[in-house]
Amino acid sequence: MTGFVEPVTLAGDRWVTLEPLAREHIPEIDAAAADGELGQLWFTFAPKAGGAADWVEARLSVQHPDTGLTFVVRSRQDGVLLGSSSYLHVDGPNRRLEIGNTWYSAASRRTGVNSETKLLMLGHAFDGLGCVAVEFRTHFFNATSRAGIERLGAKLDGVLRSHQILADGSRRDTVVYSILDIEWPAVRNNLQFRLNRHL
Repeated sequence: MTGFVEPVTLAGDRWVTLEPLAREHIPEIDAAAADGELGQLWFTFAPKAGGAADWVEARLSVQHPDTGLTFVVRSRQDGVLLGSSSYLHVDGPNRRLEIGNTWYSAASRRTGVNSETKLLMLGHAFDGLGCVAVEFRTHFFNATSRAGIERLGAKLDGVLRSHQILADGSRRDTVVYSILDIEWPAVRNNLQFRLNRHL
């Protein structure tokens, strides 16, 4: 199989290794998702406690080198699975993709895990795949996610109003951000600076 986002393992210097999602990860995903009960947050796509198998099948059903790739995030210190992040809405001809569906166990928050995960995924997107833009999308009401995306250095593109109808029937307004290839060197410096503060 060949395409824009081939499965690849990405290894950071200190915090994480990213592995392509597989069914074998289901028990570890269940454990990670239970730490903090992320599935209780109505505005996220994190797996619910005990729902890892369904979540994995849903992610794998849309995983293809021309459409997307989901990673599990594993600790380099002890090998524990900490969460997940994905390449979504892949547009190879226009060299664009989105990084999203990101979630972490409660124990890994406020560490260098997210910064190193984003450094690896953005580095692969811009330096490995030659992307000209990487998007981030989040629910309008997910203030924590919006603040995190803005700390990365992503710029606000706009809000897609009534963009999705959620399982409960409510409508999601989606906030769209992006980082351009010409902005990547400054964003990379910022991420590396933030990671050095966690040493």
